[in-house]
Amino acid sequence: MTRRAVHRGPYRLGVLATAALLAGCASLSPDGGVADVQQAVAAKTGVAQPLLARAPTADTQQAVADWLKAPLTAETAVRIALLNNPGMQASLSALGISDADRVQAGRLPNPHFSIGRFKEGDKLELERMLRFDVVGLLFLPWRAEYAGQQAQLARMQAATEVVKLAADTRKAWVNAVAAQQTAGYMRDVKQAAEAGGELARRLARVGNWSKLNQARQQSVLADATAQLARSEQAAFAAREQLIRLMGLWGTQTRFSLPERLPDLPGKVREINDVEAQALQQRLDVKSAQAESQYVANSLGLTRASGFINALDIGLLRSTTLDRETGEKEVKRGPEIELPLPIFDWGQARNARAQAVYLQSAARVREVAINARSEAREAYHGYRTAYDVARHYQSEVVPLRKFIQEEMVLRYNGMLASVFELLADTQAHALAVNSSIEALRDFWLADADLDTTLSGTSPGGMAAMKAAAGIAGGQAKGH
Repeated sequence: MTRRAVHRGPYRLGVLATAALLAGCASLSPDGGVADVQQAVAAKTGVAQPLLARAPTADTQQAVADWLKAPLTAETAVRIALLNNPGMQASLSALGISDADRVQAGRLPNPHFSIGRFKEGDKLELERMLRFDVVGLLFLPWRAEYAGQQAQLARMQAATEVVKLAADTRKAWVNAVAAQQTAGYMRDVKQAAEAGGELARRLARVGNWSKLNQARQQSVLADATAQLARSEQAAFAAREQLIRLMGLWGTQTRFSLPERLPDLPGKVREINDVEAQALQQRLDVKSAQAESQYVANSLGLTRASGFINALDIGLLRSTTLDRETGEKEVKRGPEIELPLPIFDWGQARNARAQAVYLQSAARVREVAINARSEAREAYHGYRTAYDVARHYQSEVVPLRKFIQEEMVLRYNGMLASVFELLADTQAHALAVNSSIEALRDFWLADADLDTTLSGTSPGGMAAMKAAAGIAGGQAKGH
């Protein structure tokens, strides 16, 4: 290795100035990027100014307690879930990791200092070296840029998780209210069946009713009892699902729900450009595009650093002391160290980078095609659910109500038996239950439509996380 004497002053000052400049370019976000996520989802959760938190505090717990005092609405349930769900808090806390990686990528690598003491007879040699990673310095701006893009991808993924949690919570609230309402009607059905069973038992005991007719009435009661048990279990399970999404426990789980679902809107939403809206607003589409651009940029860096991926420059100072004569000899100069590309010319790294880019480009096309199809499907499901719910409200339930009123008149005129009246009461209650289910399906379809147009598809989260993992591995492989 050739060593030459150099003037240290100007060179060292230049290195230190460059290091200080680059080290001060990036700083940690005060909240780890939560504010950016909150801004990105401001119009996508169905609530005005949603609040997010990385950890529970006294203020957030008090806010949750205040919201739970009144019957829980869908909007309030979403607010509580976004603020209090532990899984969401963990995802938001993970943003701090990507933010720290972004800042770390913008830091100049620490120099290495080495010292050696060598003795030969009466001669003593002290060697000191300060070594710098030149390749790391040259590619620092690119690495910082790619780390910033990776942090942006992490924020978009967190925003998608926020939108998905809001949609899941809204749907869980709809299911819980509908299940509670259905269980109430099934209790009415069982009471009617119990009344019919008791009357049949009394009539059979005095000989005015056959054993066959009594068995038929008892069968109706047995079936109503089983249906009530199923509906109560469904209501309990739906409520627990809502509790889990809101992150509640202990006395917090004693909240009350409204007695019934919101009424059907007066008119259906007319959306003529569902495909264009999905492509413009969906977070998973934006994330796929950003990830593809990120991989494309990293491909250029891989090619640039594929041939020589390491270069160290050291400043050496060597002092030799002859203890017999007292003579002192000082040597100083630079030292350069770089790997020789004999066995690895970087072809594998280039091939991997090219494959990752092709994969990301294909994923953009896949996400776009899926977004178009899912938007059409969600809107068609929304329109169908609205038409079915409107049909039950305007046709089926009024017709069953008219039949029940007529049956009561016929019973009062002794033209119909009490068993016919009870059977018609049960049929009316079942029609109302079907109407509740149709209204529930509409509100679920409404939530799915909003999520599909502005958020993501239920299966999109896993693909986005996998893409981010591949892109992150590509960046670390430079």
